[in-house]
Amino acid sequence: MAEASIYEIHDARFRQLIVTSAGLDELYSGCRWAEGPVWFNDANQLLWSDIPNQRILRWTPEGGVSLYRQPSNFTNGHTRDRQGRLVSCEHGGRRVTRTETDGSISVLADRFEGARLNSPNDVVVKSDGTIWFTDPTYGIMSNYEGYQAEPEQATRNVYRLDPATGKLAAVVTDFIQPNGLAFSPDEMILYIADSAASHDESLPRHIRAFDVIDGSRLENGRVFCHIDNGIPDGIRTDVDGNLWSSAGDGVHCFDPAGKLIGKIRIPQTVANLTFGGPGRNRLFIAATRSLYSLYVATSGAQRP
Repeated sequence: MAEASIYEIHDARFRQLIVTSAGLDELYSGCRWAEGPVWFNDANQLLWSDIPNQRILRWTPEGGVSLYRQPSNFTNGHTRDRQGRLVSCEHGGRRVTRTETDGSISVLADRFEGARLNSPNDVVVKSDGTIWFTDPTYGIMSNYEGYQAEPEQATRNVYRLDPATGKLAAVVTDFIQPNGLAFSPDEMILYIADSAASHDESLPRHIRAFDVIDGSRLENGRVFCHIDNGIPDGIRTDVDGNLWSSAGDGVHCFDPAGKLIGKIRIPQTVANLTFGGPGRNRLFIAATRSLYSLYVATSGAQRP
């Protein structure tokens, strides 16, 4: 019954990644645009953004949902660094910030080559501590998810920040609207979504893959997969190298070669997702107005 209702099997291998008896749980409803889920195992909590409502929400298994921060400066994507601190992309401040252990907020990046960033969208931290983030223009297109403004950057870039030195480098400059990003389990590949079709159906709705050279450069960019319903927004990889992407009809799962092997149908358009729980086998899904969760038969690759 569960499989017939939410799972779409495109390849038999997808059956090994899902728990067909597991139901889809709606943990919260009432967001305007849910985004950026990040799991903190040491605190047994999930944080996520409700961008237009200017808030970051917290969910715990024991206590349910509570308010973590408001106003949030139109925060979008989040991750955690290797020291367990929250790293966030702010549309409102057009910057990447870090929440310190005492609760204060440090600005990690807000300008490149003297000009303001567009509106940092999503972020990941590599095992060496470097911070990689995307910078499309979604947060300055209107006053709904940020503050309307003209872009100061000539291109929509993907950046690498070394927090130890403060050096910010543009590692890719040819995206139309770079969005979610995720490393392969061995960190030899960086996957980056281009969601430009969100505002023009003729533009890309694909995920590109890049080889990571010397831990700091990207080469050999190629299209990894296309999303056949909606756009790719947030993405994650599991321990076997499969890539899980948000989409218009739910979550799409691709094998390491880029073949679609299955879908999980979600009632609302999915913006982002992350693996969490003690075994990293619980998929948390930010979908328009709601936060959902679903147990799977694999584990997320992202550590810690």
